[in-house]
Amino acid sequence: MRSLPVADPGTPDARGPLRYLWWVARGQAGSMLAGVGLAVLWWLGQALVPAALGKAIDAMAAADAGTLIKWSLVVLGLGVVQAVAGVTRHRFATFAWLSAAYRTVQVTVRQAARLGATLPKRLSTGEVVSVGNSDIAHIGNAMDILLRGGGAAVAIVAVTVILLATSVPLGLVVLIGVPLMAAAVGPLLKPLHRRQHEQRDLQGDLATRAADIVAGLRVLRGVGGEQVFAARYRAESQRVRQAGVRVASVESLLEGAQILLPGVLIACVTWLGAHFALDGRITPGQLVAFYGYAVFLIAPLRTLTEAADKLTKGHVAARRVCRILSLEPEIAGGDGRFLTGPNTLPGTLRDGESGVEVRPGRFTALAAAAPEDAIAIADRLGRFAPGDVTLGGAPLAELPLTGVRRHILVADNGARLFSGRLRDELDVRGTATDEDVRQALHASCAEDIVAALPEGLDAHVAESGREFSGGQQQRLRLARVLLADAEILILVEPTSAVDAHTEARVAERLGKARAGRATLVCTTSPLVLDRADHVLYVEGGVVRAEGTHRALLETVPAYRSTVTRELLRGED
Repeated sequence: MRSLPVADPGTPDARGPLRYLWWVARGQAGSMLAGVGLAVLWWLGQALVPAALGKAIDAMAAADAGTLIKWSLVVLGLGVVQAVAGVTRHRFATFAWLSAAYRTVQVTVRQAARLGATLPKRLSTGEVVSVGNSDIAHIGNAMDILLRGGGAAVAIVAVTVILLATSVPLGLVVLIGVPLMAAAVGPLLKPLHRRQHEQRDLQGDLATRAADIVAGLRVLRGVGGEQVFAARYRAESQRVRQAGVRVASVESLLEGAQILLPGVLIACVTWLGAHFALDGRITPGQLVAFYGYAVFLIAPLRTLTEAADKLTKGHVAARRVCRILSLEPEIAGGDGRFLTGPNTLPGTLRDGESGVEVRPGRFTALAAAAPEDAIAIADRLGRFAPGDVTLGGAPLAELPLTGVRRHILVADNGARLFSGRLRDELDVRGTATDEDVRQALHASCAEDIVAALPEGLDAHVAESGREFSGGQQQRLRLARVLLADAEILILVEPTSAVDAHTEARVAERLGKARAGRATLVCTTSPLVLDRADHVLYVEGGVVRAEGTHRALLETVPAYRSTVTRELLRGED
């Protein structure tokens, strides 16, 4: 067995759930074909046992010891074939399940990274999380059942041929009975498909509600809203439960059909076989073989109805995955080229709408009268929103988005710490040395945070870094940003959650840590502004004044009012 695929899974076909399932199967065609072949061998090994037993019984009735031994050895050989083929088939089936699940995870995560900020605008958190919670299992089950279902179909055909060769009436009973069973099950599949889709939507909404409650639990407790949201969660949970009951009601009918319909067919085959044996049309051994076939047919027939159920669930799951894969980012890149080398600064980054410029090697600060103006400018400069932005004279919209992300890093307070080892969360590229990490922690004044942890940088960070205070999270995020060492760094209020003493130290060290790199800090903190090489004052979305912090304090009253929180004289 080869290892699970970890390389690029390729481009999925998201034009429809059936096309996606076919893409998943085609991506592991070799394993799927081998698994189907082994499933066929496994099922045929079981299907031929009744025939061999019948021959052995006829030999025993005729007192033919040699023939009895021969057919006994055949039964033994078929048992060995079943054992070997069954174990190997199961391994391939497990591989098919895991491969389909992980390929779905890979393409979904890759699409989430590609969509970036577009994803939370288009889909809820719960809907995306549900792909990993349930959809990958259903897609994996669909691949698994294809192996067993293909072998089961071949086994039914083989048994039908044997029955026809032995007795035409009995063979016709099976030949006609199997399609009638499939037709009887068919009407249950459409309502099952619809109800499963409804339940899947409700599960996604419930997961979103749970994520919101967990994320905002501290706030809910502060305002006394726990009971209100708990009641809403219970109400939504009941709707999910009721949808699950509706799905289970159809599934119960399907499960009953899996027992009843094959049982009726087996009863017919056994009854006819017994009458033919009494009439002398078949031998006692053939009667035993016919009964063995009747019992054997339960398994492949049930597998076919199970396949209908699992393929239906896989279809619903694939539809949800296709919905994610069909989304397109709001912001797309161009096919231009960066005309700079790996060690060369990319040039001046300029926002034509506001007049803001971020020049190489300069520590620039942006103070905006309205905080939303600073956020809008940062989004345009980082290519998270459309705008008239140039980099080294080239329109940013014409440059590849991956290159833009590599050269320009925008860091705001909406960023999160992920769970895992602290060092890995800070050094996301895995290339920083111990000295690099130490310098980044020093520049962000986060050394005391690491020192307080018993395991230091090897400590485990919980989800969203919830064990750290708001100020500690902000300093750790700043250390992570500095370790990324982007050529152009845009920070949005990087010291808003720290005390004045810590803010002063961060302001002093930040410029030194970014020496030789282009840095723009959007802030109204006088401590940070005073350390900047150049300060831009934005009002109404446009640069109104620029210079040093102290010069602007003396010459621009609106700037002084913004950064010192003083009202302009003469205002009511």
